Amino acid sequence: MEWKSGQIQSFLPQHIHQTETPPVSTDSGQARLNQLGYKQELKRDLSFWSNFAFSFSIISIVTGVTTLYNTGLNYGGPVSFVYGWLIVGCFTLLVGFSMAEICSSFPTSGGLYYWSAKLAGPNWAPFASWITGWFNMIGQWAVTASIDFSLAQMISVMILLGTGGMNGGGYNPSKYVVIGLHAVILVIHALLNSLPISWLSFFGRFAAAWNIFGVILLTITIPLVATERASAEFVFTHFNRDNEQGITSTPYIFFLGFLLSQYTLTGYDASAHMTEETRNADINGPKGIISSIGISVIVGWIYIVGITFAVTDISDLLDPGNDAGGYAIAELFYSSFKNRFGHGFGGIICLGVAAVAIFFCGMSSLTSNSRMAFAFSRDGAMPCSYLWHEVNNQDIPINAVWFSALIAFCMALTSLGSLVAYQAMVSIATIGLYIAYGLPIFFRVTLARKSFVPGPYNLGRYGVVIGWIAVVWVVLISVLFSLPVAYPISSLTLNYTPVAVGGVIVLTLGSWIVSARHWFKGPVTNIN
Repeated sequence: MEWKSGQIQSFLPQHIHQTETPPVSTDSGQARLNQLGYKQELKRDLSFWSNFAFSFSIISIVTGVTTLYNTGLNYGGPVSFVYGWLIVGCFTLLVGFSMAEICSSFPTSGGLYYWSAKLAGPNWAPFASWITGWFNMIGQWAVTASIDFSLAQMISVMILLGTGGMNGGGYNPSKYVVIGLHAVILVIHALLNSLPISWLSFFGRFAAAWNIFGVILLTITIPLVATERASAEFVFTHFNRDNEQGITSTPYIFFLGFLLSQYTLTGYDASAHMTEETRNADINGPKGIISSIGISVIVGWIYIVGITFAVTDISDLLDPGNDAGGYAIAELFYSSFKNRFGHGFGGIICLGVAAVAIFFCGMSSLTSNSRMAFAFSRDGAMPCSYLWHEVNNQDIPINAVWFSALIAFCMALTSLGSLVAYQAMVSIATIGLYIAYGLPIFFRVTLARKSFVPGPYNLGRYGVVIGWIAVVWVVLISVLFSLPVAYPISSLTLNYTPVAVGGVIVLTLGSWIVSARHWFKGPVTNIN
């Protein structure tokens, strides 16, 4: 890998042509943006740490591990946590390395769809850009919907526990209360994202610090308070096969446990979407991608191991009849304090610490959504693009912010029909995003293998090898997460992920064939 400070001049692929000499800029990211044919429209005020903070707070290991702890316990338990996390983390880093290399060459808010257009070449650029862009856009909306819905669910569990728990006559909010909480959270996030970028930068850095603080606090507090602790042998060698899902194959169970890790380690493309607001983005954008993944892998593993030392009875944590209604990590926190002090108030406070992390995770996710919508509409790919490309006098794509919040809310409405439908929708958050991650990498190692000219950050001669490994990993997890998660298969146990992803494919391909191929030409420059 190589970092070359100040290397901003002429590393354009052969098929990119400028319409005029770009304005001179002392910022390498802005100069590169001008070379790519775009004028500076957003305020470029983010440092490397701010760029990193957005991706780190979206990955938010406290959010992912906390909300999917049930899944990990069901499919493999401690072994799936401890070793699955490291395996997924290593392959995710390889995906991140490849994305960072491309980001250094094309530091624009469009990110993935722009990369696909430029790497696929002029003949395939519009189609590649269209498919990648819509998978990324829909995947991002699904991520925001799932994060804020998870927060609404956690608040509901906190209310339940705070009023006595399931076994103490506590109030269990209905699905309509949960969707109402989800709406309120989205409105607050949209309001925060309407503030100047300097405020968002502050919140992003605070969120990153809170995630570190939360991990340290919970990792130490929960095992320390618990009256019973698991042995090191249990944490590092126990494999839970009793999933009550009809699955007995050990390898199959282990691989299904990857979902916790892979769902958590997503969203780092935010560093790419924030590049037009980041100083020296051709260097700091790639650094933001890699550092957010690397630090999340390390901190996340510590968090997983720490809280798992407080697990002594997996079946009890997953029991729908416990005080938390089967919400495993809430029951773990609550019962640890209740068994020690006679009440679980401290556990509710610990859930509050996690809830704050989830809150800022959702805020940063909406920030990333709005920048992607801004860039995609700038190139005319979205309905009513002229609206979503609008920026206010503080250089914020204000319409894109509120539009993205509205879409995320509409996605969560599926939960009123059934949680199965909702889970199918949010499955796009993992597979949809990773398909969008994998496509530009695939074009980089195939169509652009010889024509790609890297920016200041590059992988040297290892770029193609790492790229192919990343592509294969994306294919593997896309297949893995589409497999059945319970037997026998019925309407209630069917994994609707392939249905949801297939629906996105049908819609994007169908819209391309029927309409978009006649008018969408891919990224459009605005320096004339």
